[in-house]
Amino acid sequence: LPLNSGNKEITWMMLEAGAETDVVNSVGRTAAQMAAFVGQHDCVTVINNFFPRERLDYYTKPQGLDKEPKLPVKLAGPLHKIITTTNMHPVKIALLVKENPLLAEVEALQKCYRVLDLICEKCMKQRDMNEVLAMKMHYISCIFQKCITFLKEREDKLDGFIKSLLKGREKDGFPVYQEKLIRESIRKFPYCEATLLQQLVRSIAPVEL
Repeated sequence: LPLNSGNKEITWMMLEAGAETDVVNSVGRTAAQMAAFVGQHDCVTVINNFFPRERLDYYTKPQGLDKEPKLPVKLAGPLHKIITTTNMHPVKIALLVKENPLLAEVEALQKCYRVLDLICEKCMKQRDMNEVLAMKMHYISCIFQKCITFLKEREDKLDGFIKSLLKGREKDGFPVYQEKLIRESIRKFPYCEATLLQQLVRSIAPVEL
């Protein structure tokens, strides 16, 4: 994946066309490492967040001794749309779930979050570890699990979840529930040794709610 003058749209198109992200150049650097070296941080973000549909489709086929796939084929498209979105605001993710009747069900979300957890594990254990993608998968998984709680327990369902995320406290309008959800997802990240996790904890810890 060669450098392309820092154009993130071209980077995305090349990735969708099948460009490999883990190929190294003559000095052992990947495309993301070279882009970071020359300050093309938008391209680094695109490369680190890219997740090809084929990698998700793997879970729509039974593996090993499984009789059923971990992810029904009908959920692959809606889930891929959320995985590849660049807007990670919890309200945006909740709205994407709410807008799709296939996703906005307890059983569907349970299957999706379990697949996200498997992808997160794979991102951390592969040779070319991708902490950014692992954290993203874990974060979306946590939001799906909160969606399940509201679908099960609240009559207003995902509308109640979205309202809780948007509601600000009286004195200054600060969205406490949203902040707690994000902090909880970071705290639950299962790979304590991850550099990205330690950076997030260091930047969040001093800030009191």
